[in-house]
Amino acid sequence: MTQDQQQENRVEQQRVPAAELAEQLAWHWENQARPRLAGLTDAEYFWEPVPGCWNVRPRGTSMAPVQGGSGDFTIDFAFPEPEPAPVTTIAWRVAHLLVAVLGMRNAAHFGGRPVSYEDFDYPGTAQEALELLDGYYAAWITAVSALSPGELAAPAGEAEGRWAQQPMSALVLHINREMIHHLAEIALLRDLYANGLR
Repeated sequence: MTQDQQQENRVEQQRVPAAELAEQLAWHWENQARPRLAGLTDAEYFWEPVPGCWNVRPRGTSMAPVQGGSGDFTIDFAFPEPEPAPVTTIAWRVAHLLVAVLGMRNAAHFGGRPVSYEDFDYPGTAQEALELLDGYYAAWITAVSALSPGELAAPAGEAEGRWAQQPMSALVLHINREMIHHLAEIALLRDLYANGLR
């Protein structure tokens, strides 16, 4: 993308107010995603629908090439990611939302506690995971809702790597997409579990 195209993109996205960007995710969270997480059990949270899933596991029990985490549970990974990538469990997907989607962005842009896959203390129960997810989501959506038009148009910054020069509004849209699609995947896994695929 040329600099002129990036500037046109910034100007176009600046026209969308923060409240509208936040509302896209907030509506999905409040009306679809969060209600679908109600009653999530530990059995569902850790359920592996096929052999070889990536999961969150008690420390020392994983066979994955990379096992990140600072606490009693670790997350499965590999670098580079294999092709095809393993199917991931609800626990893994929630951990991804906590660390890479919300946690790192809350830290980089809104003063949250720094997190990484390597040093995160992964929750060992569905309830603990949902409590963390609720808190991380609330921090994100509150901060995004308060962004000014100038802040939305400003470059996202170094924390976003090769997308550093993209406007903050582009990052917000990206996080909306990440949250919506991963939460939909989690809902599908719950449907499969509830309908006897286990």
